Order: sequence, then C-alpha cells, then structure tokens
Amino acid sequence: MSTEALARLAADRLAGLAEERVDHRFKGLPADADGLTVGELAAQRRNLFREDDGFTTPVLALSAERLEHNLALMETYASRHGLAFAPHGKTSMAPQLFHRQLAHGAWGITLAVPHQVRVARAFGVGRVFLANELVDAPALRRIAAELAADPEFRFICYVDSVRGVELMDAALRGAARPVDVVIELGAGEGARTGVRTEAECAEVAAAVAAVPTLRLVGVAGYEGEVPGADPERVRSYLRRLVALATLLDGDGRFGGAEQIVLSAGGSAWFDAVAEVFAEVPALSLPVLKLLRSGAYVSHDDGHYQRLTPFARVPREGALEPAFRLWAQVVSRPTPEQAFANAGKRDAAYDLDLPVAQVVRRNGEERPATGITVTGLSDQHAWLRTEPGADVEAGDWIGFGLSHPCTSFDKWQLIPVAEADGTVVDYIRTFF
Repeated sequence: MSTEALARLAADRLAGLAEERVDHRFKGLPADADGLTVGELAAQRRNLFREDDGFTTPVLALSAERLEHNLALMETYASRHGLAFAPHGKTSMAPQLFHRQLAHGAWGITLAVPHQVRVARAFGVGRVFLANELVDAPALRRIAAELAADPEFRFICYVDSVRGVELMDAALRGAARPVDVVIELGAGEGARTGVRTEAECAEVAAAVAAVPTLRLVGVAGYEGEVPGADPERVRSYLRRLVALATLLDGDGRFGGAEQIVLSAGGSAWFDAVAEVFAEVPALSLPVLKLLRSGAYVSHDDGHYQRLTPFARVPREGALEPAFRLWAQVVSRPTPEQAFANAGKRDAAYDLDLPVAQVVRRNGEERPATGITVTGLSDQHAWLRTEPGADVEAGDWIGFGLSHPCTSFDKWQLIPVAEADGTVVDYIRTFF
C-alpha cells in the first residue's frame, strides 16, 4: 500500500468515526442524541452545562484549548532539541489524537502490544515503534504480512534476549522483509525489562546478526525505570545507552541499517534525554534520536504535574492539564460528608485520588474550597467537607485526575469542550 493509499485509508477511517451512531454504549452523553451520528452531535455544539442539552454525570471532558496547547508545546520542544518524536499511543488509544500528534510533527506512534498496533494500522499510521519484545508468533506473522504489503511501513520493536531472537526468527521464516529491532538496555537491577549488561547486549546483537529475519537498527531503553531515579542516576543510565550504541556501531552491528535508532524518554525525564542525546558522538550512520513521551497529550493534575520536566525547566513552557471529570453530588448525609456519583469506573485512582477543583450551581462556578476526595467506591466519590464548605445535592463538581493512561481507558467517547462548555468534538478510544 502506497503512502497516498495509506493516507486515504486513514482519512476514510477517521471520517468513519464521525459516522458512528450515538447510543447507550457511551457514558454521559445526552439520551436524546441516540441515533445521531457522532458528527451530527458535534455539529450541534451542545454545552456540557446547559441542562436542556442533556449531558449527564459522570462525564469526562477534554479541554479543546489545553489539548491544542500541549500538542504544540511538545512539537516545539522536540524540534528545539533535535529530537524525533514517537509519542506513546497506549496513553490515549485514540486514533484521532494519533493523527493530531502526527500533524504536529511526530515521526510515528509508540505502542506496547499487538492489539494496539492493529488499531494504529487500521487508522493508517505508517511508522510504529513497539516498546516491547514481540515473541507472539501470530502477531509476528501479521506484522510480516503488513511489511510485505506496504513497502513504506516502518516497524521497530525491542529485543532483549537470545531466546527472544530465536522465537522471532522461528515465527518469521520466509518473511519478505526482515523486522527491524533495537536492543533494549535494562535500567538496572530491579527495573522492568531489558538486557542487564553490555556483555549480554553483545550476545543478543550477535544472535540478531546470525538470522535473516531480523535487522538490528539501534538501541533503546526507558529511564523511568531507573532504581531510585534522580537526575544523576538517570543521566548515567542514558549515557550507558549512548555508549552501547557507540560500541555496537564500532563492531559493525548496524551494517544493514540506513540510520541508527537511539530511543528513550517517558514523560518524567525527557529533559535528561534531550541533554544526554545532544552529546551523541558522530557514528557511522545518521542517528534518529527518538523520544517516546505519551502522557503530555492530556497531562494531568497529579502524578505528571509533579514529575514533568517543564517544572524543572520553566523557560521551555508548561503543559496544561486537559482532563476534567464532572460528577454530581447525590447525597449530603452529614455536615462533614458528601457523595458524588463518580467512582472507580470513571476516574483514575491507581496513582492519586481525584482532586475537587470547582463547584457549579445555577450556572455559577466557584473553587471547591474545603472539599476533599477521601476514597472511591465503584460509582461513588467519598467527599470530606470542611466547616463552611458550600456544597449541596445537585451541585456539579469538576475533578482533576492523575495518570492519563488510566483515565482514557474508562471512556469510549470523550467530549472535547471549549472553556465555556461548548462541545466541539468527540474522541473515540480503542482499549
């Protein structure tokens, strides 16, 4: 499939999302919208907060303005630091956002498991970086078929063991094109995946060179798994990654590649990645310095707000939290307690509890002073209310969320709202 054909496929599939019918599958949307297409509902520009427009709580919304700000900021950041960018698609699993990221200069999309690759390819993504060793034979054969059918499809995945090389080779025998792989260097003892020592990396590189089904094109890692991560430890690990690429290049291990891929970068330490990757020496081939941060697209009001490198280097700009979960107070049993109708089915809670930010009543919005989330049930938020907290049954409360990856996955269709509540689009997710 040519690049032009792939672009047409993407456009058709994205347009098809707007043709999907609104119904009971989608939480929070107006009941009287059933039967409308998503595109027709978006064209009505209904308002989240206008009762006659029919949105019900709980409902998760993305800020149109903040979403665009974050997309543009990371495009600028990557360009400024000479980095290519393959944002991690597992965060949103939203093809509409994938294509907005690509339109904002992304090299491709990073993914984690075969299903996610299928989604990306179904919506015309032409470059995929799989941040995992892929040893599933049916998935490998599917990738081989995609590579054979589309000469311009670029696919790269991890390899971190000789056994992994053997399994991949067995599944790919007879494939028309070799699969490009990068050796994953583990971030230290107690870290997640990845080869632990440079000597083991050399063994894996030799195993790749011995089979026709794989082609070694670089090295990669994830600095977010460095034990006891701090700036010094993270930079030390990233310099090991650069040194490994230099060593393998000197040994002629990238002879069949057109460029050397050097990849790292979660959402917490990409400033260190930019700094260390700027030190890469001249190698025998051009170097693709590939950053993979994904949480930036929506950012958050908790975990990544605390960890974002932009807090350490404010001159670079600032990401803005784009999510807000709206829930309604349904019970006020005592002066010290209230309950809202959103819980674990609706809100991320694996890293931090939601944070009450604003209260809406009769069209007026004010800070949620004195209101704290103390726990979540399946469908309730437990609220502690301080003396003088002005909250009553029927109020809408807007909550900030922590951890985008476990916020997106609870919602199949997410309204994108302007600052005044006007909904201008809907984002479809595929988890």
